[in-house]
Amino acid sequence: METKNTTTKLKCCILLTIFTIFHTSNSHSFDYADALTKSLLYFESQRSGHLPYNQRVTWRDHSGLTDGLEQGVDLVGGYYDAGDHVKFGLPMAFTITTLSWGVIEYRDQIERAGELEHALEAIKWGTDYFIKAHTSPNVLWAEVGDGDTDHYCWQRPEDMTTSRQAYKIDENNPGSDLAGETAAAMAAASIVFRKTNPHYAHLLLHHAQQLFEFGDKHRGKYDASISVVKNYYSSVSGFMDELLWGALWLYKATDNEEYLKYVISHAHCFGGTGWAITEFSWDVKYAGLQILVSQLLMDAKHKEHTQILKQYQSKAEYYICSCLNKNNGTNNVDRTPAGLLHIRQWNNMQYVSTAAFLLTIYSDFLRGSNQKLECHGGSVDHEEMLNFAKSQVDYILGANPMNMSYLVGYGPKYPSKVHHRGASIVSYRENKGFIGCTQGYDNWYSKEEQNPNVLVGALVGGPDCHDNFRDQRDNYMQTEACTYNTAPLVGIFAKFSEMEDQKERSKTLVASY
Repeated sequence: METKNTTTKLKCCILLTIFTIFHTSNSHSFDYADALTKSLLYFESQRSGHLPYNQRVTWRDHSGLTDGLEQGVDLVGGYYDAGDHVKFGLPMAFTITTLSWGVIEYRDQIERAGELEHALEAIKWGTDYFIKAHTSPNVLWAEVGDGDTDHYCWQRPEDMTTSRQAYKIDENNPGSDLAGETAAAMAAASIVFRKTNPHYAHLLLHHAQQLFEFGDKHRGKYDASISVVKNYYSSVSGFMDELLWGALWLYKATDNEEYLKYVISHAHCFGGTGWAITEFSWDVKYAGLQILVSQLLMDAKHKEHTQILKQYQSKAEYYICSCLNKNNGTNNVDRTPAGLLHIRQWNNMQYVSTAAFLLTIYSDFLRGSNQKLECHGGSVDHEEMLNFAKSQVDYILGANPMNMSYLVGYGPKYPSKVHHRGASIVSYRENKGFIGCTQGYDNWYSKEEQNPNVLVGALVGGPDCHDNFRDQRDNYMQTEACTYNTAPLVGIFAKFSEMEDQKERSKTLVASY
């Protein structure tokens, strides 16, 4: 009898432990699976070109169907980066790299959530365009449209009357940052498609290798070659981070030692082991690079490079510790009173989503290698790191002083006046009457009513440093959304969704006893 009681008590203890592991103190409960579904819908809203038969965002229609025509090249397709209609190559490529990385890390979770096909479609819409834009080994079309003229107009993309001039980089007009990031995007995507579409994966890898060679051989910043981009996506960090980034993704895609040697030999002179950064963005790749390099330490075959790899890792950990507020003094990322990471006034959520993504990946790395992170402010285990990443995601979804979901279309309250031309004007599918450049400003931009079309899955710029948010169309610093804001969330929504499922199963298991 005593043995039976002891066994029963032991079972209860084990079950209680399981329950405790998955239990969180946060009183908010979020449907991460729903957030995942909505985040992938957003990319369909941003599509340029001829929309496919299975387009789910029905308020959109075909647009930009003559892109590249003036230059004698087919540049139809790709993504609009935000609320305007310029196709900017650098942020588009970063969006695809990040989406691909999320699928590489959390493919199983995305698939179990039933969203893998949509994730692959989102990636392929970008890479199909990059294949078109890479018209020869040393030519990459970098931009379609002009930000200055585009911003004079408030039109639906289906009505566009603004310039669709295209701009390219080549041997005489280099752009190593753009070439390196596009190479990274195509290399990462090739890993994603390797099993399901090997021919396409091989094609992407071919383009990635050519682009990297072009970017490395003909070095220069793309905004020096294409001046019209300077006011919008100026490459402040230069091109060295993108070349290291591109080389590393090519190594992961090919296992070719030459690419690893590039990352090792250029580690110091290109800043990979020198720059300690507190942001990861479309412009600055160092933190992502350093975390990706750190993962190589888990493989014994990289033992000869341990010294350099650990130097990369120390910079990765500087980034992580700064996000966790455990660096020394002023070397931490600021936070709002409610705990949201705050880097900049303009579109701050892009830095929050990338930070949550990198923290989640590094948490997995620590758990897999059975390590703790040693910061100046103390040691951190993988659970604490993951919990902080989750707190940032939960803030996005509504655990904040405004009780506002900053992911549009998710939850009972979210921004309804997003700074977005297509969403703020009556759908072209409903009313095909032409809306002119200034007519859009006069009749739609200044309206106090909410947008007629919901930009589902868009992550807007978010609140200010005091957690305040003003939902107005002209408040573009806070209400405009970008593709690279949402992209890092796809993989971690899938991970947190599975964690919630496991927690619910543990509750059921405990209840059954």
